[in-house]
Formats: sequence, C-alpha cells, structure tokens
Amino acid sequence: MESGRTDSADDGCIEEFSPIKVPFIHECAREYLTNHSVLTIIDKGMNVELSEGEEEMKWMIASDIHGSAFYCEKMLKAFEREQADKLLLLGDILYHGPRNDLPKGYAPKKVIELLNNIKEKILCVRGNCDAEVDQMVLEFPILADYCMLDLGTKLVYATHGHLTSAEQLPPLREGDLFLQGHTHVPMNEVKNGIRCMNPGSVSLPKQDSWRGYMILEINQAVWKELDGTIREMVEI
Repeated sequence: MESGRTDSADDGCIEEFSPIKVPFIHECAREYLTNHSVLTIIDKGMNVELSEGEEEMKWMIASDIHGSAFYCEKMLKAFEREQADKLLLLGDILYHGPRNDLPKGYAPKKVIELLNNIKEKILCVRGNCDAEVDQMVLEFPILADYCMLDLGTKLVYATHGHLTSAEQLPPLREGDLFLQGHTHVPMNEVKNGIRCMNPGSVSLPKQDSWRGYMILEINQAVWKELDGTIREMVEI
C-alpha cells in the first residue's frame, strides 16, 4: 500500500504516458486518452442495448497482489473458473511495500510471468507501490492513475485509491460506480449517490477480511473469496 521506491514519482503522477495499442476489448468501441497518466476506456461492449447474439461482459476485479505468486496463482485459477472476459487489476502488483509484511510465496518474477501469460485479458491502473521499472517487465499498461468504463447506463471510475478514494471522490453522477483498492479491506458503500466498492486484497487482507476478488456485471457486483465462496452480492 505504500511506496518507498525512488523510481516512482513523488507526487504520484507520471509526466508522460505513451499511447499503447492494447489488443483486447475486441468487438468494442475503443478510445484511449493518454494525457498525464490517464487511460480512459470507452467500452460499448457493456452497453445494456446489445445487439442480438451479443453477450454482456463479465469483469473480474482484483487488487493488491504485492508480489505473491502463491496468491496470484489462486487469483488466476479463480479467473479461469469464473470464465470472466477481462481482469481489472487495481494496482500494487509486484512490490510488497515497506509497511507490509512479505506475503506468502513472495516471488515478483513469477508474478510477472503469470500475468504476462494473460496480458491480452488484463486492464490495470497504477498503485502507489507500482513504478516505471515494473512497466518495463510487465507487458500490459500499468501506469494509468485511473480508468473509466462506460456501462451504458452508468460510468465506472476505477483507481487504486491513494490519489482519489471513497473519502475524496472524483466528480461523478448519482448512480455511477467507484472502484478502488489500496486499503486491503472489501467495501460496499453508497456515498452521495455513488456506490463505492473495493475487492480487498488478493494476498494481504486487513481488518479480519478475506483474500478475494469481485465479479462485476452490468447489473450486479459480487464479492468472493479466492476459492469462490460468496461473501456479498448487490444489484447495481
């Protein structure tokens, strides 16, 4: 959750984020806006008005792996089991962070290999423990401070949680969704008409929470443990 690395910008911003053509989100309208570390995905594939024969997209949301190959493998097994279309990672991928204990199976190089193997299926935002050196070894973009997903009827704003958070929300409309990681604690709260959600941590849960992830579909969000046990479900 905390960065002590000298290769990361002090103010949490990247001066320039080069456009990268990402070969996923097929059959969807794509728009990449890459100004000042902002990657915006306009994903019409999740619009409620789908053409006949099209299916709604299923997103798996996970955060705060912190270099644990042991739990990263469990997360990817869950991703395969869920048969989700895309995996959205909310940051803090490789580095454990100076305030955290080493997670079980700490092996950042193995995590790199595991995630690069499914790079076409991953969308990721930058955590405060992620840095340019991590981007050098990961084969999918990780340095955007946030991304936005257009579900047609609502907007999803996804970020790590160290710059904007449920306590300091960005400008959103009532009914929109806010996703963050960072705290290592699952969350499902409505603040000023905005549903704020956190999947918790894959490897280092806090406040007696569980290691887990979320499943996000167009009308529903579900919190699960890594073994698939459902902990909470809500209509959105």
